[in-house]
Amino acid sequence: MSATELKKEESMTAVESSQLGGTETILVAEDDAQTRRLYNAIFQQQGYKVILAQDGEEAIKKFIENKEEIQLVLLDMIMPNKGGKEASEEIRRVNPNMKVIFASGYGSDSIDKESLAGEHVDFLFKPVSPDDLLRKVRSMLDE
Repeated sequence: MSATELKKEESMTAVESSQLGGTETILVAEDDAQTRRLYNAIFQQQGYKVILAQDGEEAIKKFIENKEEIQLVLLDMIMPNKGGKEASEEIRRVNPNMKVIFASGYGSDSIDKESLAGEHVDFLFKPVSPDDLLRKVRSMLDE
């Protein structure tokens, strides 16, 4: 690859990466502390404001406290004190149009997508690359 081609590829990657960022507020509910910190760092590095919760109950509480600010909720499917599905149901009672992404480390076969499907709902299967995570979030926010 020539120096010109390399520079062009680097600038395209930089443009794409900058288009994945934003200033919106994302509520992240994840019971694994390391994954929660990783999501927080990825989102903040791209300009997003992040509100963190370690389980479904805390996610509901933080959503109610910050419902005017939050544009998207990222929920782990399996968490103590209410999983993602239960948390999303309560969050959607407060705001039926809230955009929700469910994340799961379990295969797609073990998730009942039919019962979770609806408007403004999407899924991520862990592990997920930072770029794929950011693309999914940006796509949902832009809907």
